[in-house]
Amino acid sequence: MLNRIGRSRAVQTAVGRLLAGYLRLVGRTNRFDVDPPDLFERLDAEAPFICALWHGQHFMIPLGKRPQDRYAVLISRHGDGGINAAACEAFGIRPIRGSGGKPSKMHKRGGVHGLREMLRALEAGDNVTLTADIPKKARIAGLGIITLARMSGRPILPAAVVTSRRMTLSNWDRTSIGLPFGRGVVAVGEPIRVARDAGEADMEAARAALERELDRVHARAYARVGGADPGAALRPRERAA
Repeated sequence: MLNRIGRSRAVQTAVGRLLAGYLRLVGRTNRFDVDPPDLFERLDAEAPFICALWHGQHFMIPLGKRPQDRYAVLISRHGDGGINAAACEAFGIRPIRGSGGKPSKMHKRGGVHGLREMLRALEAGDNVTLTADIPKKARIAGLGIITLARMSGRPILPAAVVTSRRMTLSNWDRTSIGLPFGRGVVAVGEPIRVARDAGEADMEAARAALERELDRVHARAYARVGGADPGAALRPRERAA
């Protein structure tokens, strides 16, 4: 019974709006800087772009959006996806429901629909945000986001939004949620570009470059607020396994 209630669209919408309200509180009570200082000028020059995140570090990303920015975000169809979708809508971010994981599994998870919708969003001038790593494989970038960049011709911009005060969960992706009354930073790394005629080796090189740049931008952002990336050790552990 409780499980069915939790899956109710009305309940997920209400919880999502509460989450958005909390994030607004975090945004108002933290002093945010941008890194690099000309971050928004760089974003405007690259738009429309693909914004890449690590799982577990995605909750704070709406705080990097200006009122005039146009964003769509890929959100999974399972579990708490409805909550995340409602929270994003409250910030004026359009949710696209689907999967950005392995291309071979896209048909089963609504990924083909998601890919088409992301391509349409980019063509319409919207920036598209999605997590780069594969679910349950933290800090290992998948080829889904690389495929999107190849097909669209748009750059991938690795991003992080972090705060000095936060709570970090002991789950598979070390989910981090900011707390009020601290300092924050919105950081963007160097763009990753994928040619439309990229072959398998080029795609793999872009995927590896995205991993490195996402790691760098998260390390840089956390250092700016006097902390360390809580998920920094996850990818090497997965690879060793």
